Amino acid sequence: MKSQIDALRQLTHELLYLGMDGEPIYADRFHQLNSEVYSQAEALYGENTENDEEEATLCITLLKAYSATIYNHGDKEEKVQELLNRSWEVLGKLPDSLLKCQLLVACYGETLDEELAEYAHKIMSGWDGLLTAEQQNVSDELQNVENDSYLHANTEL
Repeated sequence: MKSQIDALRQLTHELLYLGMDGEPIYADRFHQLNSEVYSQAEALYGENTENDEEEATLCITLLKAYSATIYNHGDKEEKVQELLNRSWEVLGKLPDSLLKCQLLVACYGETLDEELAEYAHKIMSGWDGLLTAEQQNVSDELQNVENDSYLHANTEL
């Protein structure tokens, strides 16, 4: 299952960052990536994992995939809610770690629950020295979600 999760993570990343390198976005590639991400997410959604770490990784990947794709066969919100429920279950079992921080940030991106962001910041505060690429990525992702949630909060006034 790890290879399937990794493949979906890679495709989702490509979809999320399509065009960010200055290259033009072609409709056929955009459509293809959306279709592939949605199809792979649907295939992995019902899979059972072997341990808490794999469950956390699957939840992170699926939350990002469903968020990235434009497709919805009428049940995406229900699936995202179920993934959030699965995430809540596994969060309590994980030690404070990069993986737990990634899951907190993925859940925060869906719920904007400030407690999740605060906990992620608490974990990050324990990272000393130079950050690894993965630590920097999750830190940047949290900052982006916080900035976006701030903008949404101020436009609703």
